[in-house]
Amino acid sequence: MSKASGGGAEVPVVASSPVRVETFGGVVHVEWDPQAAVTPMGQLPFFIDFLKTADLFEPWVEQCPLRYTSPNAPSKRDVLGTILLSILAGHNRYAHITSIRADTVNPRLLGMRKVVSEDSARRAFADTAPAECAKWQQEHLRRCYEPLLYEPWILDLDSTVKPLYGRQEGAVLGYNPHKPGRPSHVLHTYVMANTRLVLDVEVQPGNQTAGIYGRPGLEMFLDGLGLSARPKLVRGDVSYGNETIMLACEERGQDYLFKLRRSPNVQRLVEQLFLKGEWRGAGSEWEASESRLQLTGWSCERRVIVLRRELKEQPLLEHKKADGQTELAFVETFDPARRYEYVVLVTSLKCEQGAMGQMYRDRADSENVNDELKNHWSWGGFTTRDLSRCQVMARHTALFYNWWSLFTRLAIPERHAEAITSRPLLLHAVGKETRHSGQVHLTLTSVHGAWRRARERVTALAAFLRRVQTNAEQLDWAGRWRLILSRAFQWFLRGRMLKSPPLLAGAVP
Repeated sequence: MSKASGGGAEVPVVASSPVRVETFGGVVHVEWDPQAAVTPMGQLPFFIDFLKTADLFEPWVEQCPLRYTSPNAPSKRDVLGTILLSILAGHNRYAHITSIRADTVNPRLLGMRKVVSEDSARRAFADTAPAECAKWQQEHLRRCYEPLLYEPWILDLDSTVKPLYGRQEGAVLGYNPHKPGRPSHVLHTYVMANTRLVLDVEVQPGNQTAGIYGRPGLEMFLDGLGLSARPKLVRGDVSYGNETIMLACEERGQDYLFKLRRSPNVQRLVEQLFLKGEWRGAGSEWEASESRLQLTGWSCERRVIVLRRELKEQPLLEHKKADGQTELAFVETFDPARRYEYVVLVTSLKCEQGAMGQMYRDRADSENVNDELKNHWSWGGFTTRDLSRCQVMARHTALFYNWWSLFTRLAIPERHAEAITSRPLLLHAVGKETRHSGQVHLTLTSVHGAWRRARERVTALAAFLRRVQTNAEQLDWAGRWRLILSRAFQWFLRGRMLKSPPLLAGAVP
């Protein structure tokens, strides 16, 4: 190691010879090879094969509304490919893009010339019309799930808070349970139940957490579906159990199931049902009773289901009534010897009340989607000063999440594998590219303990994609995509093919 001085400061100069390092396993000689064609995401070519066979990536790039006029500007393929690689790698900051710029394998496999800088990625959609971006992104989100709309399905509504740490547009104080007092954005999401596919996401200021702020987006989404593609049920938590959202559903003949707030009138209804004593089993130790209720501000009387479950242990969070009796916000103590937690639901469904409990409990899976996207994808990051680019990146993440989820379901059809487990298993591996006799070879070395199982899964997946290319040449894109989705969701479909709709709106030939 030699040193060169300049201006009085000594600057280390890296020698080309190996560096001798002392370790507990002995002496190791370390050297750098910056010219080697290697990648840390060695199994990404299998995912790229999926994107090409399913014809998802190419139309998405071609229809992107990005427009550059400078001859020195990057191509939109390089910009979009860089964003895709960054989000797949688990990044949540633009600055993280630097860590993938040394990848000399995967960018070429995506047809890219280079990985663009973080500044190019950050500024990419600054001058693009938000409406044009939204139309482009929503069309390609819909391409992912369109054939599934003609199966019986449930639309789950939910919202999640994204804390902010700067001076961004829409950074407003609102409901923030994990960081009270911290400005935030709110992401209103639409999820297809059981599939874990994100149908759309809207980014709004932090004080617009309530479901009423999502009504315009919900109405546009439902109105954009044909009658045969509408959900069998719209489901949401207490934020959506209000007149505004219920009326929007009723005007469209759309069944719904929402949770109600514990307002005084709701609590009086619960007391009446407790004293009446007519309860039926609702599964998982819950009991159900029903009534009709019209709250102040409601336009009509609606069916209400009250679920209760006896508490086996002493609750931790409690306070005392005026008479000294212990009370919880979600607990009723009409019988001094027994305590119950309860949930109040409002619905337009006509089905038996005992089934409502499990039907609402299944909604918790949509919260798992939000948690995964915030903690293991990039919904918690990629923040810019303007709200429009935050919206663009949120939909980018939803689209890539859908692509990756479908890819992993093709490899692991029996369950949903979250990114924290699927990335190490199906993405990460050291890949070294070599060329010989006009052929390109990629040698993979995985340090995952289940690398043999991963090899079997992706090998079988590659064989399936070859069969799709060979045997489905006579099918149009919609037919090939139904074939791929039927395999991805074979566990839910029990091996049968998806229904063939009369027309796939938004399909790109």
